[in-house]
Amino acid sequence: MNFLLSVAFVLCWSSGFIGAKLGAGSASAVTVLMWRFLPLAVVLIVVAAVSRTSWRGLTPRDVARQAAIGVLSQSGYLLTVYWAIGLGVSSGTTALIDGVQPLVAGALAGPLLRQYVSRGQWLGLCLGVAGVAIVTTADATAGTGAAWWAYLVPFLGMFSLVAATFLESRGGSRVAPAVSMTVHCVTSAVVFTALAVATGAARPPAELSFWTAITWLVVLSTFGGYGLYWLILRRSGVTKVNTLMFLMAPVTAVWGALMFGEPFGPQAALGLAVGLVAVVIVHRGGTPSSRVWAKASRGVSVKTQR
Repeated sequence: MNFLLSVAFVLCWSSGFIGAKLGAGSASAVTVLMWRFLPLAVVLIVVAAVSRTSWRGLTPRDVARQAAIGVLSQSGYLLTVYWAIGLGVSSGTTALIDGVQPLVAGALAGPLLRQYVSRGQWLGLCLGVAGVAIVTTADATAGTGAAWWAYLVPFLGMFSLVAATFLESRGGSRVAPAVSMTVHCVTSAVVFTALAVATGAARPPAELSFWTAITWLVVLSTFGGYGLYWLILRRSGVTKVNTLMFLMAPVTAVWGALMFGEPFGPQAALGLAVGLVAVVIVHRGGTPSSRVWAKASRGVSVKTQR
């Protein structure tokens, strides 16, 4: 089950980079993000009003905490990714910078969560960075016409998602996935709608390609990628779920080849193979203490959701 969830997560999460490229051709980043989350938020609010079981016992503090996580993991992360692609940074380079996240999360997991990373896991983490670099080095050095500072924008999103991951993992009462998804999406809808209205970008274009991109992003990226991220986080822990991020750059290259005819040569294939080896090493190299911590955290989650 964990293997199938991991495969689905990688495919769905990497689809977000492709969806961003699809949407960037017909509208600005805030326009795409507003219409990605506004209808979704309305639907989730209606579902929450009909089914209130998961919301019982939820305190205002819980809602505020989930809203903060949503701002970091959705609003902050996605805005920087879309912004960077709109500035001319390629999806491969954006995925490369996003791929640094596991190393940052792994370094912080010990002092912040007592989920220490073993030597084997550090080897896998470093190997994963190498695999991501192999895939995207050619793209990053080819030059896309983007300003030098545009390459700093994805780093902001990467740190935003890392912060959200640790905020979710550090104590506090656990809420049902349906509740957290609703709060996160409603928060993002408010943020992106406010930005779109303030910048005069709230009106959606009439092109079919725009709405195709919106459907793609809602189904695959939001429900698939984002939902599976938090599910796997609770089942497997911070280090292992973030290690799957190493596969995003090579898998994004595959998506690009299939969707846009971008080249996928031996370099991308090698990077994908290295990334797969890195994931296997990290998932098999967990220390007893990290496994105990992950098991305990899952127990807290299950007890709270009942």
